[in-house]
Amino acid sequence: MSAAPVWSVDPRSGNPREQVAVEATAEEVDRAVRAAHSVRDALADRTARAAFLRTAAELLEESGAHIIEAADAETALGPARLTGELARTAAQLRAFAEVVEEGGHLDIRIDHEDGSRTPPWPDLRRWKIPLGVVAVYAASNFPLAFSVPGGDTASALAAGCPVVIKAHPGHPATSELCASVLRRAAARTGLPEDVVTLVHGFDAGVELIRHPLVSAAGFTGSVRGGRALFDAAAARPVPIPFHGELGSLNPVVVTEAAAAERAAEIGVGLGASMTLGTGQFCTKPGFVLAPAGGAGDQLVKALTETVSSTGSGVMLDHRMRDAFLAGVRERAALPGVEAPVTPGAAGEHTVSAGFLTVPADRLTAEGPHDALLEECFGPVTVIARYATRDEVAAVLARLPGNLTATLQTATEGEDPGAAGLLAALTPLAGRILVNGWPTGVAVAPAQHHGGPYPATTSPTTSVGATAIERWLRPVTYQNTPDALLPPELREANPLGLPRLVDGRRA
Repeated sequence: MSAAPVWSVDPRSGNPREQVAVEATAEEVDRAVRAAHSVRDALADRTARAAFLRTAAELLEESGAHIIEAADAETALGPARLTGELARTAAQLRAFAEVVEEGGHLDIRIDHEDGSRTPPWPDLRRWKIPLGVVAVYAASNFPLAFSVPGGDTASALAAGCPVVIKAHPGHPATSELCASVLRRAAARTGLPEDVVTLVHGFDAGVELIRHPLVSAAGFTGSVRGGRALFDAAAARPVPIPFHGELGSLNPVVVTEAAAAERAAEIGVGLGASMTLGTGQFCTKPGFVLAPAGGAGDQLVKALTETVSSTGSGVMLDHRMRDAFLAGVRERAALPGVEAPVTPGAAGEHTVSAGFLTVPADRLTAEGPHDALLEECFGPVTVIARYATRDEVAAVLARLPGNLTATLQTATEGEDPGAAGLLAALTPLAGRILVNGWPTGVAVAPAQHHGGPYPATTSPTTSVGATAIERWLRPVTYQNTPDALLPPELREANPLGLPRLVDGRRA
């Protein structure tokens, strides 16, 4: 049987553009993983790794016009959005180069021998080493920043791990272009090209997670797909870490005082955030608790005006469009649900934004309205109108884990209960916002892009400097002669790395 072709498809028309590749067989996946595994030692040199990451950023920028053209043709995200995403992708590659050079990610800790302790301490020297080959599963909604050259790939390479990337079927041509750039960057800096390899196909993704030489995996996508891979990673004879981002509702709570102070501003801000990128951001505010009464009505009015003036858009592919339309129909048909602006089909290939409202007391206990507490990918949000703070507490207690949670509170004067609401939101998400909107994730050292399940499958981040920690494991050397130690752990600190020695920074 011949291998299945991989086609690039135009989401604006649904028509195939070109055949890009063929789906990888089990044998081809095996060769890709073994090739990556065979060159893992080439990434041991931190200087070479940093140079590789910087060169990759430079080459992405040099090829930017071609990459953006291909990505727009496959995702309909538009040149402006993709230009910003390319800049972000290059910036995070350079940021990880800085992390590698600084060396703090090695988390070096040295405790000298101390016989006065009970029990006595031997000489202990701890650092972190790369896990090995990492499987990266590319995302659909960010064809650059969370795909082939994205954060999972960049952080794994920064950790010293070669990567085998499973391309997303929504942008295979873009994936091929970006993989070729990364491989050229490796060659230009003296590294083997096979520190980055690319495979296509659903079955290839399954074979990849099962391969005995794959040591960890990173995934961004749906709950269904991510959970299947997570379970496969755990069911292996030797289970491996699976760092998956699966889905997020990103709840928002608007206090009575906030609505009274600036209902229109909040409605406009919410409308802009939930329709950004045709509602296809993983941080889209998909569920809002807003007060009943006049101030809440003003918020809904402003949201109605904002969403109504938002033009129709093309989703990433027709499968996602169909899922969005089905999800909206299911939710809108529930008792007590209204649609001030009805989301749905705007044409054969486009969708229109909208939102649903429901009394919050419909959501305080298990029932048919539970679908409103699940993510619906696309330009729609749910406004639950609450009458009391007890209703807010009851609904928050039923929410799943999220990437973000937002509190809209008064900016002037006191807002009674705001501190309690912030405390109630904190267990629900990895990033808590006050008087902001969650779309947009800064690539910064203190950033955390993760959250309780199903937002992610591990308590780690896929954005920011600490994303590198996912691909490292600690090792301690005990009473080891200096000459036998890795240079990073030797007494004289010949590489000048940051270290914690006998409990003090050195």
